[in-house]
Amino acid sequence: MASVGVVGLNYWGPNLVRNFDELGELTWLCDLDEERLAELSARYPKARATASFADLLADDGLDAIVVATPVPTHYALAKQALEAGKHVFVEKPPAMREAEMDELVRIADERELVLMPGHLLLYHPGILKVKELVESGELGEVLCVYGNRQNLGIVRTNENALWSLGVHDLSVILYLLDEDPETAVAHGRDFLTPGVEDVVFCYLRFPSGKIAHMHLSWLDPHKMRKLTVVGREKMVVFDDMELERKVTVYEKSPWKRAETYGEWQTRSGDIFIPKISTAEPLRLECTYFLELVAGEHDRAKVARDGARVVRALEMLTDSLVG
Repeated sequence: MASVGVVGLNYWGPNLVRNFDELGELTWLCDLDEERLAELSARYPKARATASFADLLADDGLDAIVVATPVPTHYALAKQALEAGKHVFVEKPPAMREAEMDELVRIADERELVLMPGHLLLYHPGILKVKELVESGELGEVLCVYGNRQNLGIVRTNENALWSLGVHDLSVILYLLDEDPETAVAHGRDFLTPGVEDVVFCYLRFPSGKIAHMHLSWLDPHKMRKLTVVGREKMVVFDDMELERKVTVYEKSPWKRAETYGEWQTRSGDIFIPKISTAEPLRLECTYFLELVAGEHDRAKVARDGARVVRALEMLTDSLVG
């Protein structure tokens, strides 16, 4: 059983602590907030508590480090952990620039270590079903994908809507289409905090001709977590706000031109709602990481897929600030 240390115990950290305590051997808790550290330490007394990241790096018996700190710190902490010979699970995104991410991938490869970005939705049973539909050809040729990730709050001041919200849908879009965008353009506005875009619209075009769009906002009357894939034969919607109807398949498509008036007719058939597992996506993600540490699956691919997301994020960011 792999020994795991978690650094960063605020918003998302406790969820990771809970899962790794149940799935592996939780041996370290680390955070600069002494009050938060004491609270989690009382809940998990078998794990050692520290405010010093160096304590984790110096522990030769520690197999893996989980990084759940603010995004700007991810690269530096992940790099130190890899250089100390630790497997690394790092929340998304692992780095804010392509060059930094490439460096992390190189270090992990050279030292034969796991570098796994925390792209949670890639382990969601609903998204796995959508991927199955795409790969099986049931949808026909995929034409476009678009995501809506909106809410009123949480308003952030240290990262914009692209980096806070967009990384979720972007990771899924690249996972489903399995290609890098040749064009990635973002437009947004900083209505609440200067320099921090609250509303962002993104457009991506791929070498195959497929396109994708993301609407990202924490200034919206609706809470939406929805992704739509449009194929020539069928269309599928993943809606994470639905309790039971997570994935809906629509037998809808353009059919043929009408001979009399030259417009396209449409074909509309059944609506199918496949049964989706209710397993906790985070539990599945943490399990996958521990399996990687144990030598299962393709370590290099997980790291490369993370680098693909960072490359696209950088393209979008450059266009947004340009």
